[in-house]
Amino acid sequence: MSETSTNLQEALEGQFGLAARVVDQNRLDNSVRRFRERGITLPTFAEMADPSTVPADRVGDADPQGPDSRNLWRLHWYNDLQGNRVSVPDHAILPKELTGIDTPIIVIFGDRFPMITAHKVMPAYACLAPRVVCGQFDPTEHRAIWPSTGNYARGGIAISRLMASRGVAILPEGMSQERFDWLNRWCENPEEDVIKTYGTESNVKEIYDACNELAKDPTNFVLNQFAEFANHLMHYNVTGRALEHAWEAAQEELGRPLKLAAFTSATGSAGTIAAGEYLKKKHGTKVAALEALECPTLYNNGFGEHNIQGIGDKHLPLIHNIMNHDLVAAISDKATDQLFVLFNTPAGRDFLKARGLSDELLEHLTHMGFSSICNVLGAISTAKKLGLGADDAIVTIATDGGAMYASELEGKILPRDFDGKFDAVDAATVYARHLNDVPTTYTIELTRADKERIFNLGYYTWCEQQGTPFELFMERKDQNFWEGLQKFVPIWDEMIKDFNAKVASEA
Repeated sequence: MSETSTNLQEALEGQFGLAARVVDQNRLDNSVRRFRERGITLPTFAEMADPSTVPADRVGDADPQGPDSRNLWRLHWYNDLQGNRVSVPDHAILPKELTGIDTPIIVIFGDRFPMITAHKVMPAYACLAPRVVCGQFDPTEHRAIWPSTGNYARGGIAISRLMASRGVAILPEGMSQERFDWLNRWCENPEEDVIKTYGTESNVKEIYDACNELAKDPTNFVLNQFAEFANHLMHYNVTGRALEHAWEAAQEELGRPLKLAAFTSATGSAGTIAAGEYLKKKHGTKVAALEALECPTLYNNGFGEHNIQGIGDKHLPLIHNIMNHDLVAAISDKATDQLFVLFNTPAGRDFLKARGLSDELLEHLTHMGFSSICNVLGAISTAKKLGLGADDAIVTIATDGGAMYASELEGKILPRDFDGKFDAVDAATVYARHLNDVPTTYTIELTRADKERIFNLGYYTWCEQQGTPFELFMERKDQNFWEGLQKFVPIWDEMIKDFNAKVASEA
């Protein structure tokens, strides 16, 4: 093996989490002992994709919102709001009375996940679990460093506690207060374990800089969601199947067949959008990547600042397979901010009810945070751009719920945009401005040249700033690279099963 190939293999295993073997037996043994002492066992990727293969009482009486290791067995899309298992992912079908288009939009809800009420807790697990069973991360030695713009860091802190480890959250200081309130409750030592970096949603490089500084200490283990390929693999294999299942159920609910025409996702770390690649391979589904119009990095190499919390930007994540995506849409944070008010105030709900929305659907709308609303607006614009009709369907995700942004509504949006109060006239105006005629102006169907342009954006971040091997950077342009990643999932699942067996055995 050449020196270049050796260095690349070491980077894939170490920096990017693609180990398919036990890297350090001593660390693995330490983890087995720690997990045996705490009674912790781990679900496989396959079990998260299809939790019906696991006994329903596996979680026992664990509080879904508590730091109980049995909640690892709730890391799937098949929970209701009380943490009970359901047969189909909780979802809503958004009708024309809301969206203004004939194409039904099917939304699955991320706030059914345990502990953080957001789906990012699942990829946090996906990034750490293989590191443990491959003997790379040792809970008796390492601190887990979780960089994000909010929910992944919270998910990482939760997973760290459940997996008998110490976690450190890194996120911008301008994120919603609810995120920090949660972190203060869950971190053992918030003053040391919550690191606030400069800026808001668009300041991702500052997060990377903080990670690089921490990484100088070998006891700090950085789990960078933007470069951990397990993040991509989790969503491809687990979220993709959940979306497929919700689409199948929606056809039964509506009583007619629907083509699975498109999937929309705000890119963030570009983990969730991998679910669309599963759907594309199975059903020919178009994949639309969404971002904030105020920081249109993918759309036209732009920059700026915005409030669609959950979307990191001004760079292209290493795990973003842009060459396999079909559209880019830029959505204004003015729309997501103001529609959040419409969905979560009495005047807004009264207006929508008068348009024919059911009480059940009105309740569903309160379970959509800023990026969730972005995903819906992107779906509407995508449907218009592609000329979709009533026999087509678009699937998307409500990444978290409105409860995560109450302080934003009361403390920022209402006083800034509506002089502190929101009435019937405001509701009609917001609906007319942001839902009645969603534009396609900033939605593009990607040509090969567009994909090349966006792909190239990643070079400066990953090669020049973060030291990613150029060979790996370029390999990502080829779909054979991404398909080759799938081999790791069954390997990791077998290693997880073997790990659990060792934990269950006598010392």
